[in-house]
Amino acid sequence: MSLSPSQVIVLATPVFLLLIGLECAWGALRGRNTYRLNDAINSISLGMLSEASGVLLKLFRIGVYTALAGSIALWRNDAFWLSLPGWLLALLFYDFCYYWQHRCAHRVAVLWATHVVHHQSQDYNLSTALRQPSTGSWFNWVFYVPMALAGVPPLVFGTVALIDLLYQFWVHTEHVGKLGWFDRWFCSPSNHRVHHAVNDEYLDRNYGGILIVWDRLFGSFHEEEGRAVYGTRAPLDSWDPLWSNLEVYWALAQDSWHARSWGDKLRVWIEPPGWRPADVVQRFPKAPFDVAQVQRFHPPVAPAVAAFAAAQFVLLLGGVVAFLWNADDLALPELVVWLAALGAGLWAVGAVLQGRLTVPQVLLVEAGALATATAAAGLVGWHQVFKPLAMVLAIACVLQRGLAPRFQALLVAALAFSLAGDVALMLPNLFIPGLVGFLLAHLCYLALFRQGVPWFPSGRALAGTLALGACMYAFLFPHLGPVLKVAVAAYTCVIALMAAQAIGRATVLRDPGAVAVAIGALFFMLSDSTLAVNKFALALPMAQFAVLVTYYVAQVLIAVNATPASGVAARASRESTPAHANPAA
Repeated sequence: MSLSPSQVIVLATPVFLLLIGLECAWGALRGRNTYRLNDAINSISLGMLSEASGVLLKLFRIGVYTALAGSIALWRNDAFWLSLPGWLLALLFYDFCYYWQHRCAHRVAVLWATHVVHHQSQDYNLSTALRQPSTGSWFNWVFYVPMALAGVPPLVFGTVALIDLLYQFWVHTEHVGKLGWFDRWFCSPSNHRVHHAVNDEYLDRNYGGILIVWDRLFGSFHEEEGRAVYGTRAPLDSWDPLWSNLEVYWALAQDSWHARSWGDKLRVWIEPPGWRPADVVQRFPKAPFDVAQVQRFHPPVAPAVAAFAAAQFVLLLGGVVAFLWNADDLALPELVVWLAALGAGLWAVGAVLQGRLTVPQVLLVEAGALATATAAAGLVGWHQVFKPLAMVLAIACVLQRGLAPRFQALLVAALAFSLAGDVALMLPNLFIPGLVGFLLAHLCYLALFRQGVPWFPSGRALAGTLALGACMYAFLFPHLGPVLKVAVAAYTCVIALMAAQAIGRATVLRDPGAVAVAIGALFFMLSDSTLAVNKFALALPMAQFAVLVTYYVAQVLIAVNATPASGVAARASRESTPAHANPAA
């Protein structure tokens, strides 16, 4: 029985977790605990996300290497590479290429963006070893082209890559001191602690994967001499695994956008991390790094919430293990669907640990993700459980928030009508009743978004949403029967007005919650448009997945963020709006 790399990781996972548990227990016994629950969950979550997304990217990574090895190899001798000397040479060759890939990842900004995830933890323990990025495959393959030129077979390449990665697990610990002669030749805990430090003397040192000899040869070695401070010089300060992978890309994109010179717009991406154009520094200054001012990110969390997050994490770990073990038997659309569901769950766990979501809101996100995944995967029975459950949880989330009575009643009514529409659409021959349910839901949302602000305070938003609705209706019109022509026209008009009111409300209130609600309203338009096009005009790939993802994003954004306008904001909006623009004036 041959195992895929993902299945090897699955079999290694209990060993990783056992060693993490032993290290944690050892630290507790010695009075030197190096673990925090929130940080460990975040690090392992990033490893889970990396492996799960890697299932998709492996087609690219392995496919590129296989294509290169088959077309540009200068020497073909599989018999040699499959012999013991060949395996050892391939491992040495890979480790040499890894050294240069790793060094460039610290010296080129866009490559640092692919690698920074591994360094974001401010703790240093075995869970940190599992903290891996999800975007490394985009660029890293370039550094292994020499192995393809040498004719190293893809099987050998993939195996030595896995060996090199697994070796590095054990060096992420503070409980193993210096090891004498071993430190002079190999990457060891002492050598790698230096690599993870942000101290001036340690920065960008000790890149070796298995051998530290490369650092000694190429001038990047530094001995461990004093206490290391871990993390990055631009702290992440978040438990969000998705943002962890994207934060440096976003920072680079912002600097590139703000740079006035076209040359600087490009240099932002290829200069060393931290480099910024002079004009950007002047207009958007950042405080210089001071290691003495580093503070550990540790937002408070109630013990019950921490226990809940840990339980959810364990369930998600089981889901990722099942996903990885069965990944080779799943079609690409199924891989995408379950990866999205697992990613949503991991994001929600990070959000509750950070205080951004409540426990019921986490359950809402997870129910929506499972409703989407089970529908797209054809698991009808489970879908019929999770789809209504998601709306019930949305109502519970709203009731927990304790909003103003009229505002809360409208929001609950909108969600209740959405629940009715969901149930109707799951049953045969009830499309029109389902459409009516959602029409009533959108009318409730329209009335909700009117609370505290004038009708349609943004003329441009009103014109824009009505124009989009008109274009969509014109596209659908030839494909509709007489009854549906009327029903879809009314529905299109209502949802366009609802979105216009939400956007106008955001322009008046100018608070993050109102903006999130406006974005949710736009997702509603996108979801309903996708549903209509797929049902009446044109079969779309993965349509059900797209419809439900956008639908639940809309519902979550509104249920979590919709808030009555404050007295000051409402009064200011009325005073700033001409009487002729406010029919209620």
